[in-house]
Amino acid sequence: MASESPKKAPESRPRGDVVLVYGRSEDGRAYDVLRQRGSEVEAGTMRPLDEGKPIHGEIVRLKPREESPALFDVEVQHDARPSIGRPAKVATDEYRKGWESIWADKGPDRTLN
Repeated sequence: MASESPKKAPESRPRGDVVLVYGRSEDGRAYDVLRQRGSEVEAGTMRPLDEGKPIHGEIVRLKPREESPALFDVEVQHDARPSIGRPAKVATDEYRKGWESIWADKGPDRTLN
């Protein structure tokens, strides 16, 4: 009688960045997903990139896992989420002072007619 090779136990993967696709939009262009990053789980929607349209969120590459056709490892290509903190400094202090002197709200005008 031939001996059967023992089945391999699923390899234990470190908790990383994983997406489970569980639904599709009515137009067929977006997918409903659950994403696990470390110990955090988030629900979201994935859409294809469209030229000329703004990016909300991240650009990701998905790598399918062998154990399930709906489970993917995530590789972040670009993070377009707004950073928390101060806004980007796009002008000099002199420019800001000039802008404030012209456009700042100076309060109500209390002069009489």
